[in-house]
Amino acid sequence: MTEQQAPQTPEEDVQAQTSPEQTEQDTVEVSSEQSVIDKLEAEIAQLRKQVAEQQDAMLRIKAEAENTKRRASQDVEKAHKFALEKFANDLLPVMDNLERALGFIDKDNETMNSVAEGVELTLKSFLDTVEKFGVQQLDPQGQPFNPEQHQAMSMMETADVAPNTVTFVMQKGYELNGRLLRPAMVGVSKAPASE
Repeated sequence: MTEQQAPQTPEEDVQAQTSPEQTEQDTVEVSSEQSVIDKLEAEIAQLRKQVAEQQDAMLRIKAEAENTKRRASQDVEKAHKFALEKFANDLLPVMDNLERALGFIDKDNETMNSVAEGVELTLKSFLDTVEKFGVQQLDPQGQPFNPEQHQAMSMMETADVAPNTVTFVMQKGYELNGRLLRPAMVGVSKAPASE
């Protein structure tokens, strides 16, 4: 009995029918397709990198725009808040003169009482008006010396008050919405020299 040949599988059948030229052509096609795939994958990677860079740039631009908007808003707020600064500075001598006038009026003279009362009412009305616009008077009499708000004009040795206390005010200070317009000119106590 002759040996019976086993039936061939479809792959073996295809290999048996494929010539060496066909195999070489298939290899060329596969390597050509692989090079196209590699090229496309490289392009995809490059495009992903570009997208990531552009997203980063967009986030930076957005953050810069927000910062610019915030700064502009703060500048507008400051402009509104401190627009009266020059005008308020020009009014300070008027308030000083009204206070000086009150200091020179003889309170014991009956005929001057009505004048003193009129000047006091005018000064009070004036201070109330500028206060509505954010101007505050600094009268540090008896308070601790604060170099950010006070300007020391003299120092006096005294045992009556603690050292670095404002003993007298030569000229009151003013601030506008928390910003110093003019420091108060003051005299400051210091500890007596030991004998």
